[in-house]
Amino acid sequence: MKVQYFAASSLDGFIATEDDSLEWLFALGELDNSSYPTFIQNVGTLVMGSATYEWMLNHAEQVAAETGSAWPYTQPTWVFSSRKLPLIEGADIHFVQGEITPVYSEIQSIIEDKNIWIVGGGELAGQFYDANLLDELIIQIGSVTLAKGKALFPRRALAPTLKLISVHQMGEGMAELHYSVERSTAI
Repeated sequence: MKVQYFAASSLDGFIATEDDSLEWLFALGELDNSSYPTFIQNVGTLVMGSATYEWMLNHAEQVAAETGSAWPYTQPTWVFSSRKLPLIEGADIHFVQGEITPVYSEIQSIIEDKNIWIVGGGELAGQFYDANLLDELIIQIGSVTLAKGKALFPRRALAPTLKLISVHQMGEGMAELHYSVERSTAI
């Protein structure tokens, strides 16, 4: 089992604009030209922040048009939020708040050997990193700059923490970088 942060980013390190828009992303590449089809087969659960979940809520019609369902995932999903949010019909959603570690332990007891996907939220991925629970970063870098917005990974991670595993070109608009994260052995 691995904890993987799979996300798309602008060239200057933002996953969304300041108002959580992803419109810049859609014209850049196709998921079928990435590792995503293989990646999702090994995912046992999704973890996301409330901004990512709200994006799914607010774009349910667009998601349904592209995928056939307002919620395109069959895996259970844990959403970290301090607010009460509506459920998406047909989705297996668990709303949680607080520290990462107890939620991780709960998820780990359910999914067996499948992977945990941190879907969105650089801050949430950073919290998994801080808790020494992040194993991989799979980042699709788009050929755009946003100048400001929501940071990809708002943490300092210096060498040798991140080790580049692979680079894959996705057409003319994106490249996918796959890193392993060396977990700290200090307790």
